Amino acid sequence: MQNRVPNNKSDNARRGIAATELAVCLPLLLVLIIGTIEACSMVYLKQSLSVAAYEGVRVSVSPTGETAAVKTAANRILTARNVNSPTITVSPADFANQPPETWITVRVSAPANANSMISGLFYDTIAVDGTATMMKEF
Repeated sequence: MQNRVPNNKSDNARRGIAATELAVCLPLLLVLIIGTIEACSMVYLKQSLSVAAYEGVRVSVSPTGETAAVKTAANRILTARNVNSPTITVSPADFANQPPETWITVRVSAPANANSMISGLFYDTIAVDGTATMMKEF
């Protein structure tokens, strides 16, 4: 049986190549991972805003619907999902006085940077919104 004599020259070269690959690939992998997490965070934000708009518009088409109740229903969802700085708008503004068969739209928006996990890195100036429209039946 022969004992292998270590070849320090080739072992050192392999370690140097591995260190170089790590130095090149690690930052790229980290940016890719952080970008994926941020993209998923924005998809979650968009879905949360859409659900809040839907819940708000459901309240607006009820016979006793009023603006305060719409905002309360939407804010309940937004609070549960930790959405920061939302804006809720109802169109038409005087929907309670509109006749039946009027389309009512609730739009909920929020700045992406206030709801980002890493603020200021990817979604600095974007506003994300969710919209829902229903017809008033009463």
